[in-house]
Amino acid sequence: MDFPEFILIIKQLLAAGGIVMPPLVLCILLLWYGLGYRFWVMKSPKSMSVRDLLKYYQQHDDKPAASIVAQAIKQGVRLQKKGVKNLRRHLDAAFYEYEREIGKFSVLVRIVIIISPLLGLLGTVIGMIETFDSLATMTLHSQSGGIAGGISQALFTTQMGLTVAIPGLLAHSMLNRKQQQIELDLAQVKDLLCHQIPNHHPTKSFSS
Repeated sequence: MDFPEFILIIKQLLAAGGIVMPPLVLCILLLWYGLGYRFWVMKSPKSMSVRDLLKYYQQHDDKPAASIVAQAIKQGVRLQKKGVKNLRRHLDAAFYEYEREIGKFSVLVRIVIIISPLLGLLGTVIGMIETFDSLATMTLHSQSGGIAGGISQALFTTQMGLTVAIPGLLAHSMLNRKQQQIELDLAQVKDLLCHQIPNHHPTKSFSS
């Protein structure tokens, strides 16, 4: 399919959906941009547990981090090795950026999922109004499509609204569960790093 044919298809879709199609197309773009960004940020190719990751990066601090949890662990290990006071407070401040990053575009995606079916419903109402106007004037065909055009627009916009909302809702739910798991992992990292502090200060231990 070449570019002119693609443009023609887009024009036909916009014409079939009427006035609500441009905002629906915008919703599609915003939805999948937000979902794609969240998926990329929260990708986790490694299957190691948090404890194993922490042990790994304590021994190999120079290794690259493949996930956002690994990045947080590396930063936490560096703070731990520096021996900073009030490590928990420093970890909270450092991990806040990761927590904010995994939640980015979550509100936008949720708003788009809510708005899309409503836009489809609005298109349905507009299409049915056109249909009833055509019935009132007994015109099967008019400049805007008449009875057939009104019914077609009503069904098409409803379909488009649901097509945007249903996959978006499923993907959003999956990513929310992933976000909650990462937040739990980050909290576990904080606990493990703080509890390991005495092990890094042997000079303060008392000999028998």
